[in-house]
Amino acid sequence: MPDPIKIANCSGFYGDRLSAMREQLEGGDLDVVTGDYLAELTMLILARDTYRDASLGYAKTFVTQVEDCLGLAMERGVKIVSNAGGLNPAGLADKLREVAKALGLDANVAHVEGDDLRGSPALEAPNALSVNAYLGGFGIARALTEGADIVVTGRVTDASVVVGPAVAHFGWTPEQYDEVAGAVVAGHIIECGAQATGGNFSGFRSLPAASRAKPLGFPIAEIAADGSCVITKHAGTGGAVTVDTVTAQLVYEIQSARYLGPDVTTDLTSISLEQDGEDRVRVSGIRGEAPPPQLKVCVNELGGHRNMVEFVLTGLDIEAKAEWVQAQFEAGLGDNAPSSLSWSRSDTAHPDAASEEAASTILRCIARDLKPEPVGKAFSSAAVELALASYPGFTMTAPPGRGAPYGVYRPAYVDRDAVTHTVVLADGTRITIDDPSVGPGLDGPDRTGLRVSPYPAPQDSVTRNVPLGRFVHARSGDKGGDANLGLWVMHDGSEKYADRVTWLSKLITPKKIRELIPEAADLEVEVYTLPNLGGVNVLIRGLLGEGVSSSTRFDPQAKGLGEWVRSRLVHIREELL
Repeated sequence: MPDPIKIANCSGFYGDRLSAMREQLEGGDLDVVTGDYLAELTMLILARDTYRDASLGYAKTFVTQVEDCLGLAMERGVKIVSNAGGLNPAGLADKLREVAKALGLDANVAHVEGDDLRGSPALEAPNALSVNAYLGGFGIARALTEGADIVVTGRVTDASVVVGPAVAHFGWTPEQYDEVAGAVVAGHIIECGAQATGGNFSGFRSLPAASRAKPLGFPIAEIAADGSCVITKHAGTGGAVTVDTVTAQLVYEIQSARYLGPDVTTDLTSISLEQDGEDRVRVSGIRGEAPPPQLKVCVNELGGHRNMVEFVLTGLDIEAKAEWVQAQFEAGLGDNAPSSLSWSRSDTAHPDAASEEAASTILRCIARDLKPEPVGKAFSSAAVELALASYPGFTMTAPPGRGAPYGVYRPAYVDRDAVTHTVVLADGTRITIDDPSVGPGLDGPDRTGLRVSPYPAPQDSVTRNVPLGRFVHARSGDKGGDANLGLWVMHDGSEKYADRVTWLSKLITPKKIRELIPEAADLEVEVYTLPNLGGVNVLIRGLLGEGVSSSTRFDPQAKGLGEWVRSRLVHIREELL
């Protein structure tokens, strides 16, 4: 059997720690270092870059990392794979060849394209800033087998940068669904960088204090020939790799319990986790099936223009002050009023507060309009002109700016024959990647999406009203305009673990989610049980409006949603505490 392949991550988003690539290369033996730089919002940012300069459209920080680390990577025989190509993978490949030449290195750079569907007749998106299908990992695999030292792509799925190297290393065929699904799970766990080693982890207090006092290490997946893997990190780095930190990433930004991807459909209920030593978690048992007949597409369109102002209300009569300044401000806008004004307030003011900040409340107004003028100078002036003519103690957190355009995200789907998945080698040779055989797709039977708890109802017993987070962890995020919330029972060594899992599975229903999150009262809520992970996955459709930069919600990407839900009081049976 081939040895496991060691694949490291050095970036979870465009803007992640620049030194991470060097840290991974210097920290120990690796076969591949990967980086994920793309998100729905990132595609919008890169689209704006291309409108200013057509030669851009890729993650410029990745170029900086490669310039710093290419010599070390080639010396150690480590391949580099990244989706940093964004909207211009060919331009990034050319730039990297320039970097390599300037360093005196003979690096073989290939790229993957075909995801960019702007102007394609297969999709109606005439005003789109970016239109990108999510490609899989077999193009990356082909580039590596053809001898590439660096492979850069456009919009592949986040996990594909791990799937590709694993496929190339083991020679898996597209029909080896279980193995490929295992690589998808490994890729999903490490794709967001330090989130798998304790970053954004609701159980952060359980991490060793010394490991929290230094930068968190980035994760590594040691993938075996059967698709199982061990998630780990370099010794001596910050953070920790535990069953809970890995679970936190597994339930992050998924939808149902069937994880649909371009290469395989992964059964998330099949995953088994086991602590395999310090900072080592074994992931096994993953089952896969044929991928869907269509590919998902990320469409970013110009939604309009927006601006924001925040008024600080201090001391007594907060309600009256808020009502007065809102009425004054809207009257001052007059005929120049934007088409949409969204008001919200943070209820932080405390009576007899020991500090001025504790006695203050923020009143926020977000303006949106199709045209830039109503959210520009007219909006800013209407706020500033109230400085000496409104409520006592008038101040703002900052003067409002000039306004800015915002994007609207929407998912779309295209048949696979609308996309030509293409590998371009260093010598210009173009290779088309064949489509795999496909399964039932989006409208097929959801065999693994357990929406009804498999556990029997508990007997009546005495309960206490305590925060849900007493023994439940959470991780939340955005899927376009939808919010994803993963909840699972913490692995704290308690003998009550199994009973707690049963309780959580019975508690979390669409009705209960609407109680815990009043904003979701009129929204569609889906709940899927994940028994092997001891938890549930919740999808709240429409909570974030149109997603990306258009949301006016206080937490527009739902990153803090899980921590809010953990703080909500629920009735828990006394014997579970």
